[in-house]
Amino acid sequence: MTVGQGAVQRRATGLRRFTAPAPPRPERCELCGAGTGGGHRHLVDTERRTLACACRACAMLFENPGSAHGRFRTVPDRWLTDPGHTVDDEAWELLRIPVGVVFFFRNAALDRFVALYPSPAGATESELDPASWQQVLERTRLAAELQPDVEALLLRRDGDGCACYLVPIDACYELVGRMRLLWQGFDGGAEARAALDNFFTSAAGRARPYQGGTA
Repeated sequence: MTVGQGAVQRRATGLRRFTAPAPPRPERCELCGAGTGGGHRHLVDTERRTLACACRACAMLFENPGSAHGRFRTVPDRWLTDPGHTVDDEAWELLRIPVGVVFFFRNAALDRFVALYPSPAGATESELDPASWQQVLERTRLAAELQPDVEALLLRRDGDGCACYLVPIDACYELVGRMRLLWQGFDGGAEARAALDNFFTSAAGRARPYQGGTA
């Protein structure tokens, strides 16, 4: 190797330090800074209306009943389906949602339900009069089961009717983020629709049929 070749190689090696992908940073709890060990729970920051990553200890801390009126609440890992729901095409038309997916959650600070749906801009809030939603929410027992701020009633309308699930709120925002990333054209495009199908296939596999009472 000549002196000139060695200089070129050193420059190339130096450039790779800047062009190579950065190594992934370890996940850390946004409350205490501890590592999450590769897996973590989420907390809802009820003041900022955001999600925060939490280690196991912090997640357990905010699961306590006394924390229900505090700023942070732990998102539970509960997936339910209501085989007896009567959310049908007629009920769906009352929602006037421009896409085939919507989720509802009870905002404790506002003391009312909020309806959101995926769009190219992210989670978009429905401006429909909440009184109209009530006619739809009354068609499933899951609406009364929702824990405020941390669980959502997720509905999807497709060619087979309407699917209805109670899911963790972070799952809904994960779905919205995925749709925003993949959205193309007016209706989202084939890739976004495939991701939506995969999400609901997974939801159907995880959800337990609601039998009434505490689930």
